Amino acid sequence: MQFMRMFSTDKVKGTKGYLNSQKKYEIIRTVLYFGISLSLFAAGYIQTGRRGNLLGIVAVLGCLPASKSAVGAIMFLRFQSCSAQAGAAIEAHTQGLHCLYDMVFTSEKKNFVISHLTVCGNTICGFSENEKFDENAFYKHIDHILKLDGHKNATVKIFTSLSKYTERLEQIKNLGEEENVTPLILDTLKSVAL
Repeated sequence: MQFMRMFSTDKVKGTKGYLNSQKKYEIIRTVLYFGISLSLFAAGYIQTGRRGNLLGIVAVLGCLPASKSAVGAIMFLRFQSCSAQAGAAIEAHTQGLHCLYDMVFTSEKKNFVISHLTVCGNTICGFSENEKFDENAFYKHIDHILKLDGHKNATVKIFTSLSKYTERLEQIKNLGEEENVTPLILDTLKSVAL
């Protein structure tokens, strides 16, 4: 595990560029895991001249974490981080706000990619670069999660228009913030995102 920390990312969930950074990490980890399994299999075959040996069994068992890592890599390959253009426009309006970048929420039927989220008290506001973002399905999904975690009065609005979103960010700056609610909602959102 210490060896993998050398390849770990400095990006944490909710920071700008997280998805792209995590994508690279997952790919490197997957290649490394499969490489270890393949080298163990080759070493066993070279040593004994047969496929059925102890190192071959260890190599096959090593394919389990490698396959799990491959699934993670495939999941992250499907999504993009917030574009540089949108990120620059949003950053000009977020001073003093609690923000999350690159959030992907998965449900049984859909994945919801949100480039940027802002939380101020019970108000959650976000921007998705996907023009076909299914707001109603997302509201039902996230409302259910927030209620399960005890946040019953949260309001959620996701914008697909960058100009309308930056306008809303300026309005949010003027809202009174409940200091004890915002971190709890941020923690809930981070815990259920990819």
